[in-house]
Amino acid sequence: MQILVTGGLGFIGSHTVVALAEQGFTPIIVDNLSNSELFIKERIERIINKKVVFYQADCNDYVAMEKIFQKHALQGVIHFAAYKAVGESITEPLKYYENNLFSLITLLKIMQNFSVQKLVFSSSCTVYGQAEKLPVDENNAVLPAFSPYGNTKQICEEILRDVIASQVLLQVISLRYFNPIGAHPSALIGELPRGVPNNLVPYITQTAIGKRPFLNVFGNDYPTPDGTCIRDYIHVCDLAEAHVKALEFLQKQNGSFIDFINVGTGTGNSVLEVIQTFEQVSGKPLSYQFAPRRSGDVTAIYADAQKAEKVLGWKAQRSLADALADAWRWEQAICKQTQELEKQT
Repeated sequence: MQILVTGGLGFIGSHTVVALAEQGFTPIIVDNLSNSELFIKERIERIINKKVVFYQADCNDYVAMEKIFQKHALQGVIHFAAYKAVGESITEPLKYYENNLFSLITLLKIMQNFSVQKLVFSSSCTVYGQAEKLPVDENNAVLPAFSPYGNTKQICEEILRDVIASQVLLQVISLRYFNPIGAHPSALIGELPRGVPNNLVPYITQTAIGKRPFLNVFGNDYPTPDGTCIRDYIHVCDLAEAHVKALEFLQKQNGSFIDFINVGTGTGNSVLEVIQTFEQVSGKPLSYQFAPRRSGDVTAIYADAQKAEKVLGWKAQRSLADALADAWRWEQAICKQTQELEKQT
């Protein structure tokens, strides 16, 4: 089965491509390389021991995307291609609305034209805003988003509901996932932020290896046990496997269908707990300082992931320590690669 993976060279996309290939699917990768690197394609091929099909294209480019659909008998789509930095979305909201909404709209139009009916949509726990109760289950209210990024995910889910309500034949699983971290255990692929990381774990690993002088912890006055934000940190390989499970579930659906499913561990960890766990698994003490709260951050959010287990047969298997150990191994591999390239030049 040929499955289109948009944003397939990105952090979550690349791990999902690996998981798809390992389960016998043929992933077709589309990525515009705006937040990913071309060498990840070769790394994916090393892991799965086969070539993958890749197109450098933008999901907003209707003509380019249509040509890809013409070339392949696609039987499903996993849509990752979106901008995802909460802070950046606050300073550049139009960039986020244009890309995140139009890419989905373009994709849905072409899917309809080519009778491709299965879609796994990359959503986010940010749709819940500052949740009224914890852990968050799928019946929690979708509250006003704390950022334009979160709002784009809410609007995309509304678009998907409306398309299905219009009698278009489409089966959709929208995966609302929490905080992906870690890397593939091979250390061949992982999170590769450009510039100063927006996410906690790459900031931690870059600080530990010496790329950053210290780690900023944004806010220590939240109403949590240690004053820092609480999140549900899920290993990216667990998350990738959830996408495959969602796709397999959709293969069994016939009529129009949409469902929303949390993907998380069910456990919340504070920023300081993540730092302490990293220090334990790496043996590296971290230099960090407290900074003012960051705009767009909610106090605490973590998943009730029972629905994913019941509907998809999926449950997170890897621990926070596992994820941090893999992230650290990946950071060391990237540092070594950079040093070798510098020697060659």
